[in-house]
Amino acid sequence: MNIDVGEDYFILWQNEPSVIIGKNQNALQEINKECVEKNNIKVVRRISGGGAVYHDLGNLNFTFITQIKNGEKTDFSTYAEPIVKALKDLGVDAMLMGRNDLIVMDKKVSGNAQRLYRKKLMQHGTLLFDLNIEDMVHALDVSMDKIESKGIKSIRSRVGNIREFLKEDMTIDRFKEILQRKLSDDYRSEEILLKPKDIKAIEERVKNKFATWEWTYGKSPPFNYKAEKRFKGGKIGVFLHIKEGIIQECKFYGDYLALIDTEPAAAFLFGLRYDKEIIREALVGKNLYPYFGDITLNEMLEVLF
Repeated sequence: MNIDVGEDYFILWQNEPSVIIGKNQNALQEINKECVEKNNIKVVRRISGGGAVYHDLGNLNFTFITQIKNGEKTDFSTYAEPIVKALKDLGVDAMLMGRNDLIVMDKKVSGNAQRLYRKKLMQHGTLLFDLNIEDMVHALDVSMDKIESKGIKSIRSRVGNIREFLKEDMTIDRFKEILQRKLSDDYRSEEILLKPKDIKAIEERVKNKFATWEWTYGKSPPFNYKAEKRFKGGKIGVFLHIKEGIIQECKFYGDYLALIDTEPAAAFLFGLRYDKEIIREALVGKNLYPYFGDITLNEMLEVLF
């Protein structure tokens, strides 16, 4: 790309409604899959650690990219403090709490994460300015008792919007403009404009890696899934072991009126992606009645997902 990799950079950016999960998290453990699919909310795995966050256009994100010297500490406060100062200048009494959260009156308004590559440090974070908190809650509302995973789980915090703490109301565009000025040395920093070839290269990288199922779901740590439900045809339960997004083991149980053993039906799912439409397609042409009695395909899918 047409930038100097030896320089330091500061970026402000926004996303359409999306859930951004940490590199070491289980995607399915962090999202309400039915909600994100129904509302066309994108799910993206980032390259840095930390927990899952929800973005919409009421949220502003920041990124610092800087050169690190040998032995230099990568303390979150180094790059969080300029944000804290900018908020205080706007009358918002923000403070860094714990390792990587910004708090205002006991409410979390920002979470930070870092990634170190060679001698370059990236620190990025959210700034909840006027986020739709109800949409966030629904998108991240996961039934945790169904999934047992070795992935790093998010710690749900009570969150708030910066806008409610401002002494003088403003739009997010105005807020962005003020931050840009304060954190670019009053616009004395040089602005970098990407060329069309750079943007095309980024879009190709997104298409071939970051937007793929393999990156978002396949990179999840191995996990177990267990659920059961009673229907008119009886109770059916399922246990799944999933690795790299692929079903490695499946067991059905319950008091449904099976005519024959269900092990062969469980084998139908071995080696498939843990994806509702793929499993539906694999089972739709099969006669499931001998295995599960009056339990329907849609009822099986309801338990499986």
